Formats: sequence, C-alpha cells, structure tokens
Amino acid sequence: MGALTDIQIKQWIKSAAEVAKADGGGLTFTLSKAGRAAWVLRYRFGGKRREKTLGQYPDISLAEARKLALEDRARVQQGVDVAAEKQKARREASTAWTVRQLAEDYLQKSIGRLEESTLKGHRQRLRDYVYPVLGNIPADEVRPIDLIKIIERASKKSLHVAKLVLGIQKAIFAHGMGRHIIDADPAFQLRSNAVLGPRPVARTRVMLSEAELKIIMPLLPKMGIQNALMAKILLCTAVRIGELVGAKWENVDLEQRVWFIPPTDIKGKKGRARNGEDVRGFSIPLSEPVVGWFHDLKDLAFGSAYVLPIRSRKKAIGDTHMEPVTLNAAFNNFWKTHLSEGTQRFTPHDLRSTARSHLSRLGVDLLIAERCLNHSLGGLVDIYDQHDYLQERRVALNILADFVVNCNGA
Repeated sequence: MGALTDIQIKQWIKSAAEVAKADGGGLTFTLSKAGRAAWVLRYRFGGKRREKTLGQYPDISLAEARKLALEDRARVQQGVDVAAEKQKARREASTAWTVRQLAEDYLQKSIGRLEESTLKGHRQRLRDYVYPVLGNIPADEVRPIDLIKIIERASKKSLHVAKLVLGIQKAIFAHGMGRHIIDADPAFQLRSNAVLGPRPVARTRVMLSEAELKIIMPLLPKMGIQNALMAKILLCTAVRIGELVGAKWENVDLEQRVWFIPPTDIKGKKGRARNGEDVRGFSIPLSEPVVGWFHDLKDLAFGSAYVLPIRSRKKAIGDTHMEPVTLNAAFNNFWKTHLSEGTQRFTPHDLRSTARSHLSRLGVDLLIAERCLNHSLGGLVDIYDQHDYLQERRVALNILADFVVNCNGA
C-alpha cells in the first residue's frame, strides 16, 4: 500500500468522474457516478474473489483505511472471510431485539400473572426512565453502567422510585435471558445497596393529637369539597388512600352502611397474604357521618362508576378514578398554606395511623382495633379465629367518628 495520496483523491472527487484506484494490498478507492466515495478491500478466499466495504471517504481517511485493510488482511490469512463476517453482523443487527421490544414482550406475557396496577406502574417507569435512554438500543449491547445511570437519575425523584426502576430492569433482562434473546444479563449483579447506598431510616408515622385535629378539621374545606370529604372518610374508616380512590359505587351499600373492598383493591396480591393483610376482601361498617360524606361524594360523581372519578379528562381517558398522588399533593399544599404552624406535617396515610392511635386511646380492644385496619394478629389467632368482628368494628368506628365530629369536623 502507498500508491494513493490525499491530493489525488480530492482531485478525483472534484472531477466527479467514476473511478476505482488501487492503493495496494487489495485496498481500493472507489467513486461512483452518484459521487459516493468509499474504501473497498479486495481479496481472495477459498479460491474466490471477495470484497468488503470498509467505509466512506472522508469519514474514513486514507491512513485509517490502510490500517483497517491491514487488520482485515491479517484476519483473512487466519482463515476468516471478513466480508461474510460483516454480512452476518448486519443480519444479526437487523433482527436484534431493542430494549423497548424486550420490555413490551415481558409486559405482554405478564398479563394475567401480574396485577393490572403493577403493570401500569411498570409501563410508567419504563416510559419515564428507561425508554428515553435505552429504548432503541439493542438489548444485548446494554451494559450494567447504563442501567446504573438510569437508577441514579430515578433516585433524584425518590429512593423508592429508584428501587422500582431497578426492579423492572432486572425483570425485563431476566426475561431476555429466559428467552435466549440476550447472552448476558446486565442487571444480574446490580444491588440497590451498592447503587443507592443503605436504606434510609424509615419515616415515623404521624399520630395527630386531639388538639391538632381541632385545628385541622375546621380548615379542611379550604382543600376543596371533594378533598375535604376524602380526608374525613380516611380518618373515620382507617383505610388506605389507594383503597378509597379506587372504590366503586357498586361496592358501597349506603342503606346497609357497609363498604366492601374487593381483594384486587387491597394492598398485596390476590390470594396472597402480605404484611399481615387479609386479602380475601374486606367489609367496612360505615358510621352515620361517613354515610353522609359518601352521599355528598355521590352528588359530586355525576353518575360515574367510581366514588372519586377524574371528571376533567373524562372525554379523553374515559371513566376512571383519580390517582392517590392528587390527594398527596393537595395535603402538602394544604399544610404549607394553612397549617405550617401548630400541627405536624402529615400525609393521607398518616390519617390511618392517627385513626389507629385514637382507637386505642378511646378504649377499643386491641384485636378489634387491628381488625378495623384489616390487620391480622397472625399465628393461631389467624388460623382458628375466622370471625370478622363486623358488629364490634361498627361500634368501634362509631366511637371514632363521634370523636372526629367533636373535633369540629362535621
């Protein structure tokens, strides 16, 4: 090699004439009628003439083309058909699964196995964190550091979100290994402690005192009618926010004063106990004030199947319920605007711990108070005591509602 010069190449390109000039050692500069300049390596393999396009000029300079040609000629001498190798790599690249395709295949095959709410969360985290960075990247080219960067970005939102993002990444790449789509799992060795550090000290649940409730309750209407009604129902039923926002009117019997929460709406998977929860479905007796608050919510629902529908976007998304984050945001703004002095900062879930604490303070038996929260005491009690304590819980929640009303929350 060494017959060509950069000056000659530039002159040929300027003249726009079709040429094919050898540099030596099989390296050839070609210029098509369309003006496409490229480097080609010509060689013999198995007695047949072969050629491989090394790349275009000037993207690949004369010096770089000579280096590539030398490397490929050495491999040819070692018995490698470099042109066939390139064609194979191109075919594999055209059929390679992207991260998005792998993730969508995992989600599709998880329908019926995972709860719809879980799948919805997976889709959201993939959309917000994974797809923007890796969506179009071949799944077998992803490295652990690529996943770590995504997890670290998610941690700026919260450590909880970061762990959920790590979880879906581990799930989709394990799925890829199971389907033999990828040869190595880049998420296999990732550990949340190594990426995110030790788990932070758990936040202590807030128990709002009677004095604090007497400050808070009269101000609740400043949150808006619907949010205020939700807050009072949460406090007087001790349910989780997700159980309330997902409630349907078909499960709320205002005449019999009973609200049934189906298994799919209770934290944990259907048919599987988690954190001491009873996932067989749970009936909540409704006190008189709570029945009245539900009637008020029904007037605001405008015929929706949900107790707490999203009305503003009904035409766009159909009839569905509001998201828990909506009430979380309302509580946060309410506290900062009206309660920054005189009360502890609290969340919707803190109303559940507040209700549990006041049930004990009001003299409700431990077992009944735990059943009001759909908790199980476990052990032999859980095995042999199948009584639902509905009437006992009705008495307890009536006492709790009277206490809340006396805090000026009527």
